[in-house]
Amino acid sequence: MLLPSTVVGSYSVPEWLQRMKTDYYQRQISAQHLDEIHNVAIKAAIKDQERAGLDIVSDGELRRDNDIDYLLVRIPGVDIPHRAKTDYYDYYDAALSQPLPAADRGGAGLAADYAFTREQTDQPVKFSFTGPFSLSRRIRNAAYPDPADLVRALARWLNTAAQELAAAGAGLLQIDEPFLAGYPEAVELAIEAVNIVTADVPASWALHVCYGNRHARPLWAGHYDFLFPAVLAARVDQLVLEFARKGPGDLGLLAQWDRTVGLGVVDVKTAEVETADLVAARIRRGLEVVPADRLVVNPDCGLRHLPAAVARAKLRALVAGARQVRAELSSQVSLS
Repeated sequence: MLLPSTVVGSYSVPEWLQRMKTDYYQRQISAQHLDEIHNVAIKAAIKDQERAGLDIVSDGELRRDNDIDYLLVRIPGVDIPHRAKTDYYDYYDAALSQPLPAADRGGAGLAADYAFTREQTDQPVKFSFTGPFSLSRRIRNAAYPDPADLVRALARWLNTAAQELAAAGAGLLQIDEPFLAGYPEAVELAIEAVNIVTADVPASWALHVCYGNRHARPLWAGHYDFLFPAVLAARVDQLVLEFARKGPGDLGLLAQWDRTVGLGVVDVKTAEVETADLVAARIRRGLEVVPADRLVVNPDCGLRHLPAAVARAKLRALVAGARQVRAELSSQVSLS
């Protein structure tokens, strides 16, 4: 299919789920109870995506409190002395005093998360996780004199988790590096680490780089030129970038990229819902640089901070805009 539609990863977190997550961290409900609640929320998120007409869905990352902690608690050697949180979305205070041990098979638990999602839908499933560079920014490192070695060690751990995901049937995996835009001088290290993660994992890989989405606000400003030419060495199949909020100024950079692009055409940092015509116009701008057979359409970033009604409306607009342009492309082929 030309111009398949998908999400970046996260989906709207209902207010009741936010409260229940915080209740868990304040010892008011059990982990089993919370896991059952997560299952219900994920099923609802998948149904929303299906009803909107998305071609590729996700679990909405609804088991995760933020973009970091869900992974850090699973990595042996990372010390998190205080597990309570005032608010579920807060970051843990994580530290590392000794080098990470070799990753054990089954330690990540991500394959089970994918398997649950796979059971809920007949649509293709994208499974995403935060990349090693961003994870390293939330660890107080006393184990590695060279901070780059921590990034590499985290990448090796994620590679083991990715191998388990692929063995469970995950065919589309995505690495999220939301912190990278704040440290553009580290882009070569981040790409080196991405290649450690993807090594020998039989899946189609995407790399998502944004400018942050903490409480629906960008953390950094700038342009994607810092990614090039380093990102050209990334062993991934798709580059997922935001263009709706930032506008088309950086689109020309994609002329250097000869693989698939995940084009951000919906702004997740505003509750204003785009029209299908606006989405279509953004897609057409992307097609001026990237051929249609190498273009995927998605929001700029995760939908976590949007109200559910707004998230649903934005996804419907995304799907309608993609269908509009798809029909135009089909008509052009018929006339030629």
